[in-house]
Amino acid sequence: MPEAPQPVGRREQNKQQKLARIMAAASRLFDAHGLDDVTTHQVAAEAGIGSGTLFLYARNKGELLLLVQTARFRTAVEEGRAASEGVTGTMDGLLAIVRPVVAFNRERIDNGRSYLREMLFGDANEPHHAEALSVVAVMEDAIATVLRRSERIADPATLAENISSVMFVTLAAARNLALDPPGLVDEIRRQIAVLIPD
Repeated sequence: MPEAPQPVGRREQNKQQKLARIMAAASRLFDAHGLDDVTTHQVAAEAGIGSGTLFLYARNKGELLLLVQTARFRTAVEEGRAASEGVTGTMDGLLAIVRPVVAFNRERIDNGRSYLREMLFGDANEPHHAEALSVVAVMEDAIATVLRRSERIADPATLAENISSVMFVTLAAARNLALDPPGLVDEIRRQIAVLIPD
């Protein structure tokens, strides 16, 4: 017989409520002003907590951005994975995954590029970084699932990592700042087309 879930104690409830307030405050401020123009003190004040308390949840603005954006990234990946299930062609299936990730990344370009930098080059052992990288793994698994539909692809998992890299570099590249989401999707399509056998 499975054990009944234990009720959450008051201390844990308080921690969860503070975390929710921090995430909501950081999200509002980052969306309105961008990462570079927001201080951790502003986030703490908006969340109604002290700066010292904020640092118990995120040690710096980069971790705070990861905390906020990873939830959105996870939603975009899940939306793309679900969309890819209803598509038959390999490229169409891949682009079904790519589109919501591109849209998420371009909600605010400076935040999207900062998020990629923090996620990919931060300390992978830090919990917020590790969580973001776990979402990348889910996305790459969804890409590999689409690639497995083709018998001509010998190593779907490795190719999925390559496609993920192409997508992240395309999103982060300064030369692509002027591209809108459809333009970015077209650029990603162009680049991954050379990786996929005809």
